[in-house]
Amino acid sequence: MARVQEQVEHHYHSSLVERVRADGSILQVGNTTLRLAKQFGFCYGVERAIDLAYAARKVFPNARLFLIGEIIHNAEVNEQIAALGIRNLLDESGRPHVDDLGTEDVVIVPAFGATVALVEEIKRHGCRIVDTTCGDVMSVWKRVRQNASEEVTSIIHGKASHEETRATASRALGNGNGHYLIVLNLEEAERVCEYIRGRVGREAFLHDFDGRFSGGFDPDIHLRRLGVANQTTMLREETEAVQKKLRDAITLRDGSDGNFRLFDTICGATQERQDALKELLHQPLDLLLVVGGYNSSNTTHLAEMGEQKVPTYFIRNHECLDSSSLIRHFDLHSKKEICSLTPWLSGLGEKAQIGITAGASCPNNLIEEVMLRVLSLRGEQLPV
Repeated sequence: MARVQEQVEHHYHSSLVERVRADGSILQVGNTTLRLAKQFGFCYGVERAIDLAYAARKVFPNARLFLIGEIIHNAEVNEQIAALGIRNLLDESGRPHVDDLGTEDVVIVPAFGATVALVEEIKRHGCRIVDTTCGDVMSVWKRVRQNASEEVTSIIHGKASHEETRATASRALGNGNGHYLIVLNLEEAERVCEYIRGRVGREAFLHDFDGRFSGGFDPDIHLRRLGVANQTTMLREETEAVQKKLRDAITLRDGSDGNFRLFDTICGATQERQDALKELLHQPLDLLLVVGGYNSSNTTHLAEMGEQKVPTYFIRNHECLDSSSLIRHFDLHSKKEICSLTPWLSGLGEKAQIGITAGASCPNNLIEEVMLRVLSLRGEQLPV
């Protein structure tokens, strides 16, 4: 593991970022001030997943290694994993190719986990499995399994297409007697509450949530007893609001909340990064850069938070900063990368205060490259 960590450090470490963190997370160079959030970048679960993937390559140097999808949601990290000779088990449409797997092959389960059915299928081929599933994700699985054993339907606050949510939903079935319903946001949670209050028809409800509930789901039966779980990277405030809505609806219907279960399944690292950004947004900022993979849920939520307070640009890496008046960034509304011809940096004036944060899947070396690119575009250089 010492050799593994040395290799990981070589790929992802940044002495500049560590120095700025030690100096209060502020770097002032000339007329430019860069303010880093107090918490950002790799969390423990991500570091563990990457370490285990690198270790698997060293432990099984001659074996075929496969990864179920992406190890984390960061393109640069996944490119490094691929460079180790670890192949993706999924095709471009997301379907697993397991037919030719054998006992000498090694399959890595990513930090998000994988569905019960896929893991069982891989086991039937006799493969060796390296499981990097985050402990916080497994804590959610424990709760939804408990719900299933008590005939409590799990309302999963998350994105139905996300790997973690799909994996959690498969555990919510328990031994086959459990049920789940996936809600994305407060509006969808309100739709569930409207059904509980008897204000939405059965067919309309099933149509609205088509593809996002368990087989055999009957809202008349399976919305009687509820427990809320969540994709661990959602916004805490939104999950808490979803919980309150559903609890209030159950209490109104039944006269008490006895048919409602509540467990705190928010990821601690996700919350730390959200809290740190809130603190950063109270500082005088001209703009905010959020760095990370465009398909990263926790990074997307950081960008959503920033947009509410200050001009915010969600970028993949420093290459998105084409010039002081041209920036490529992910647009949260159109859900695609766009190219904006705007004085995003050149229009800030002589003195500039720029905030920077990153999701839990973004390594420090990418943060350093962004910092150096911003300074370069501002005509500033770090002192030697």
